[in-house]
Amino acid sequence: MDEYTEFLRARRAEIIARMDAALRRSGRGREGVTLVAVSKTVDVDSVRDAIRCGYRVFGENRPQELARKMGALAESGELAGVRFDMIGNLQTNKVNAVLGRAELIHSIGSTHLARAVSDRARRRIESGELAVPADVLLEVNVSGESTKAGYSPDELHRELDEVMELSGIRVRGLMTMAPRGDEDVARRTFAGLRALADELAGSYPPGTFQELSCGMSEDFEVALEEGSTLIRLGRVVFDPAFALQ
Repeated sequence: MDEYTEFLRARRAEIIARMDAALRRSGRGREGVTLVAVSKTVDVDSVRDAIRCGYRVFGENRPQELARKMGALAESGELAGVRFDMIGNLQTNKVNAVLGRAELIHSIGSTHLARAVSDRARRRIESGELAVPADVLLEVNVSGESTKAGYSPDELHRELDEVMELSGIRVRGLMTMAPRGDEDVARRTFAGLRALADELAGSYPPGTFQELSCGMSEDFEVALEEGSTLIRLGRVVFDPAFALQ
């Protein structure tokens, strides 16, 4: 085992231990919680190493990289049992490159994008290229930062019925990002996402808002304490220079 693989394995054990501790503090277990290893800044060989160390879910933010990495792993027979999600902003002209590859799209931040994904998915279902609608999360700008993408909570309330009627997508939950560098603000942001999901859940079919995607390398423990079911970890997984505090 080389030095980098040893780092990945040891770091994963530390991350899992921290996850478990955070979940215990919130009275939860690891069941239903998914660690997404954000592989957008690493090469295919690093993803291979991560798979050998136990990671099974990866996140990409560029459709071409999603296709390239999945293709390389499929060619070498290493894609079985491995899932890729699409994170980050998705442009409407890149939707077709994601459908059929990403198991979950984390960042539907507007009804315009939701319609675009639904329309393309529906056409591919009708042609037999896709078996089921695309699973998506709705991105919400809970913190209200002008630099953050996504629905405002008020916009989501106004437009959610329209989104829920789109036949080419299935809404599985919500996603948000917290401002960096302030744990209290991050906690309020994640708690706000959970409260919004709880509020919406009573008006829609069971399971619609079961997933909460929030928490990254700097704040995943706080996110888990506040109810996150999907944490997106990049630097803490892959970068030996990133120190867990």
